[in-house]
Amino acid sequence: MSKPDRPQGAPAGTKRIPTPTEPDVDVIVVGAGPAGAAAALVLARAGRSVYLLERGPFPGSKNMYGGVIYGRILDTLIPRWWEEAPVQRWVTRRATMVMTPTQALTIDYRTAAWGEAPYNGATAFRPDFDAWLADHAVAAGATLVPSTTAVGLLRGDRGQIVGVQTDRPDGDLTARLVIACDGVNSFLAKEAGLYHHPEAEHFTLGAKEVLALPRDEIEKRFGLRGLEGADFEIIGCTPGIAGGGFIYTNLESVAVGVVLSLEDLKRSGKRPEELIAGLKAHPAVAPLVEGAELTEYSAHLIPEAGLHMMPELYGPGMLVAGDAGAFCLAAGIWLEGVNFAIGSGKVAGEVAVQALRAGDTSATFLGRYQDALTDTFALADHIKLQGAPALVMSDNVQRRYPELVCSLVESLFTVTNPTPKKGALRLAREAAKGSGVRLRDLARDGWAALRSYG
Repeated sequence: MSKPDRPQGAPAGTKRIPTPTEPDVDVIVVGAGPAGAAAALVLARAGRSVYLLERGPFPGSKNMYGGVIYGRILDTLIPRWWEEAPVQRWVTRRATMVMTPTQALTIDYRTAAWGEAPYNGATAFRPDFDAWLADHAVAAGATLVPSTTAVGLLRGDRGQIVGVQTDRPDGDLTARLVIACDGVNSFLAKEAGLYHHPEAEHFTLGAKEVLALPRDEIEKRFGLRGLEGADFEIIGCTPGIAGGGFIYTNLESVAVGVVLSLEDLKRSGKRPEELIAGLKAHPAVAPLVEGAELTEYSAHLIPEAGLHMMPELYGPGMLVAGDAGAFCLAAGIWLEGVNFAIGSGKVAGEVAVQALRAGDTSATFLGRYQDALTDTFALADHIKLQGAPALVMSDNVQRRYPELVCSLVESLFTVTNPTPKKGALRLAREAAKGSGVRLRDLARDGWAALRSYG
């Protein structure tokens, strides 16, 4: 059997077919995560026919997640979403912990305002949340197609994308437009020739354990009541490997995990579960998780580098959103993913509606997607914070500054009498010397932080 013809320059695996005059649907959205569900919801509400493909048996079944969902973007899609969304806890306590192997300094903030509607952030289980959001798309008219993997693209007479090949028998599906929301390291974006940054340095590995604890024990250990939740972000907990850690409270479990540079992890010879075990054994963390029962372990890739690894976001007949477009903000102070996925998916759906109305799915018309994204947080924040990921993953921030800060605070609070107290400036100089921090390092990184966060 001969292989199908490929248009000039099309990646291997692409199948060429005559451009269909009446495609199966207006749009095929590949991936029923937050980005895909948001895109399908917008399109279905506009009266467009949509296939929402999901490789798992149901939306969220294949997703590993350890984080907080921030809901302001949901306000624009599902008013008063908090009254129905499958939330575990509302985050009212946010802590940033800087640690060395034996020390920890925590900046701990809590507010009652985050525990009231419209809320700031929530912990949730992705199988529940993704299914809930996809259900809204289905209720609006989208067709969910589960247990179906898009294994290749279909191209028409002029090389434009006109659908996808699937792993189902006779599984070619045609459309006027394809939106790729197929996750980090998107195979469809690669096959379309849009993905140009596969370097390992741009990715991290997130690994997570879910630890069961009684609800009242969680509330006692983390100082919570009712549906209040806690979010701890940690730096300095991955010795020898650039990355960080996290602790999130669910209703009757605690998620503990690490995010690790792929290159450093490979060089170290360590396994992610070893680093999680070390984090759980740290004096600042052990009392929070002692006696908890491990119920789940999972890991996945994270597009860490933001703007520097984004693929081209559009091509003839195709848009890219969510993790497939590297819409994950890893900027130290802000660690956000689901809201950026929803935001990019929403804009992709809106631009797709415009293209279908105009009868123009060319790359020229679909370039409006990038312009529209720039007017929203989904891309504007990545542009503003493009220098933050490299700063956060630098050796100074990962190792030297945690040692400096922890040693300085320990010196300040250590009572030395009858020896007279040293001045704070002298203690700071001693801590800097001990941690190997130089004044020019502080100046350079301070300027980089000002440019990113200022």
